[in-house]
Amino acid sequence: MKIAIVGATGEVGRMMISCLEELNLQPDLLDLYASAKSQGTMQYYQDRPLEVMELNKESLKQAYDYVFFSAGGGVARAFAPIAAKHSALVIDNSSAFRNDAEIPLVVPQINSDLLQGYQGIVANPNCSTIQMVLPLAVLDQAFGLRKVVVSTYQAVSGSGHSGIETLEKQRRGGCVKGSYPEIIDLNVIPQIGVFLDSGYSTEEEKMLFETRKILRNDAIQVSATTVRVPVNYGHSNAVYAEFAREVDLQLAATLLKQAPAIQFHENSYITPLAIGNSNDAHVCRLRYGVDTYSVAFWNVGHNVRIGAAANAVNILVAHAKANGKL
Repeated sequence: MKIAIVGATGEVGRMMISCLEELNLQPDLLDLYASAKSQGTMQYYQDRPLEVMELNKESLKQAYDYVFFSAGGGVARAFAPIAAKHSALVIDNSSAFRNDAEIPLVVPQINSDLLQGYQGIVANPNCSTIQMVLPLAVLDQAFGLRKVVVSTYQAVSGSGHSGIETLEKQRRGGCVKGSYPEIIDLNVIPQIGVFLDSGYSTEEEKMLFETRKILRNDAIQVSATTVRVPVNYGHSNAVYAEFAREVDLQLAATLLKQAPAIQFHENSYITPLAIGNSNDAHVCRLRYGVDTYSVAFWNVGHNVRIGAAANAVNILVAHAKANGKL
């Protein structure tokens, strides 16, 4: 298996390498690409040194089995179509292709059937969306999801490593806002992305569109409020959901316990700090909402793992199994 990672020196790119290592995959070739400033730096895969190469249009004109993109929407739009012409599958972590009706938006535990026989570009969903739709898909199948109201509490690493650096500098007394509209230390900021005419931000719009696309139901109503909080790693979602059928709360708990990629915490709760290096979506504080046709729960996930790199690697594994490559 031949694999390439574009954006290999970034927060998510480095985590993609770690997730591949944790699965003990043994690629025949692993090429790492980044911008010119990172050319010649060294990364390691299972103690094997790999030199980072500068990305250019010729870089991706060779046949890879899988090409990961974690370098932003602009780079993805410019280079992913080139890679898709020469390689079997391109897995893009940016938002560049998520709204394209012809491009699958995949969480493998939910819609891996889209990968059967597929070649081209696959979009990796937004971090907060992935960890939320995993439990919602389970509940949707049992009770028929109709409406979701969610407030997110998103870690600064969601802005890349610069977000962590900004928070750390502010904690040492600095007052530079970095990429944030307000000081983030000892604060919360109810804005992620730019505001649209609707009053929602682009991050909030992503959660609406992506939830519907992944669950294949444009009738689901979604209202999101996305908030940046002074946490390094781990996004949290406070989720309220309404269903077409009455919810059996014990059955819901049992189904969540049995579902892949979900850790259900009964009679307890979990925080972003406590999830460590988990690749799962964590669900706790499951309870009825306003009536027995609704539930509320607390949902935590490592945004760089399940919210990005681990889901991307899971797409590779699901595609490889479905198409006889693994």
